[in-house]
Amino acid sequence: MHATIKRMQEVVAKGNEDDIKSLLAEDVTFQPPTYWATWTGREPVAAVLGHVGQIFTDFRYRRIMGDGKDWALEFQCKVGDLDCVGVDLITLNDADEIQHFEVVMRPYKTVGALRDAIMQRVMTDARFLKFKDAMS
Repeated sequence: MHATIKRMQEVVAKGNEDDIKSLLAEDVTFQPPTYWATWTGREPVAAVLGHVGQIFTDFRYRRIMGDGKDWALEFQCKVGDLDCVGVDLITLNDADEIQHFEVVMRPYKTVGALRDAIMQRVMTDARFLKFKDAMS
């Protein structure tokens, strides 16, 4: 398995922004499951993923599929008391950093709960005013 993907499994669910940041390309793009927008840049993407890592509970990767630069990591977790299954779609760059990160999840009710939990956190995290410009 690719070293970056292996490291991602170790850090992503813990919600530690610094560990997450170390895996990301400077101009990483992130497409969340909660709305149709793209976050761009290491700092804002690490902040979003840090919050998500603190919202998810009982997180674990179930299957890892991929080779080279393209990977799909199937996960399960809980958001509050709601179950969730999702897939992290990852593309690495030539420096073996995460260049593109897209998350798809189900069921719809859990995605809504994640959106609500993220919005509560964003409203109390002043950095997101600065990061708002990072969304394209």
